[in-house]
Amino acid sequence: MIYCVVPEPLADRLLPKLSAYYADDPNVTVIVDRRRAERRTGEEPPVEPPQERRERRDRRRARVAGDFPVIDPE
Repeated sequence: MIYCVVPEPLADRLLPKLSAYYADDPNVTVIVDRRRAERRTGEEPPVEPPQERRERRDRRRARVAGDFPVIDPE
């Protein structure tokens, strides 16, 4: 799925044109960006008390111990 996002100030001019242009393509959806403000403010998240902090771990699967067998190239 592809979203063609049109800024709200340009929606009056571009939305009808882009909707008509992509009308035959079911993989494209034309939408209007109606956000008013940035959701991320850049502030640091609140610090949790030490007893409630979660331990961060590497979630990747551990590598299997050992080596690859030697293959005879004949």
